[in-house]
Amino acid sequence: MRRLVFGILSALLLGIEILIGLFAHGWVRAYLGDVLVVILIYTIVRTISPYSPKKWFALPTVILIFSFIVEFLQLWGFCDRFGITNQLMRIIIGTGFSVWDLVCYAVGIVPCYVGEYIIQKGK
Repeated sequence: MRRLVFGILSALLLGIEILIGLFAHGWVRAYLGDVLVVILIYTIVRTISPYSPKKWFALPTVILIFSFIVEFLQLWGFCDRFGITNQLMRIIIGTGFSVWDLVCYAVGIVPCYVGEYIIQKGK
């Protein structure tokens, strides 16, 4: 049942992210999309994985580290260095580093920590 809930949340968040990507401008696109993307990654992992982490902080921490690595790959110019020209892949990976993106990821992961803590303590 829990995986179904996470699946529904994933679908809703993906829809919101697509709408933001297509139509939003300003702070919504620049910041809210980055806050939501870490939550989306979290809900997708919780949907597809039948396992719960043993520690409540493990999964959100791994997702935050992953997000930071992707952002630093943007600083390094990953897409250009590897000749990635597909526009969708460049959007997914990203091409521009921003410290504010790191802040947004940190803000976005907070509800994941809270949710994971509640789930783990409810067992």
